[in-house]
Amino acid sequence: MFALIVENKPGVLFRVTNMIRRRGFNIESITVGTLADPSLSRMTIVIRGEEREVSQVMKNLYKLVETVRVARIPEGESVLRELALIKVNISNPQVRADILNYAQIFRARIVDVAEDAMTVEITGESRKIDAFLNIIKGFGIKEIARTGVTALVRGGKTIEDEDKFGVVKHD
Repeated sequence: MFALIVENKPGVLFRVTNMIRRRGFNIESITVGTLADPSLSRMTIVIRGEEREVSQVMKNLYKLVETVRVARIPEGESVLRELALIKVNISNPQVRADILNYAQIFRARIVDVAEDAMTVEITGESRKIDAFLNIIKGFGIKEIARTGVTALVRGGKTIEDEDKFGVVKHD
């Protein structure tokens, strides 16, 4: 997993994902958002591969003109979060009660209720969301939307701390 700070311009997301595609990697997760400085965006990207290959991808991303910074996000030293919206079938009052109970256990929120469906919002690490999905799948999941992982390094460290996190940057 790594983060990029890039110029907030049209086509940058395409160039980043296309470069990763050309290297033969599948992007498992990507989140993008504008920073406090609206001329910049932060991307958090999850790909799986050999360390050497992932490092090469990071170096190639750095070479893109719009890239300001690239940094590895160490999973054990970071806060990782994902959001999922899950629409579940409600066939009877007992199913509704069961889903409400599971939502409470997982600290999820009910964000929409209809006669035949309920939409649950859950945030947390991917494994928490996967566990919740596994429990409620028997009720009949109608639709799922997941944001993908976003992350920050724990404590006072940031991706600006190049000495520890393998940051590549423009000078």
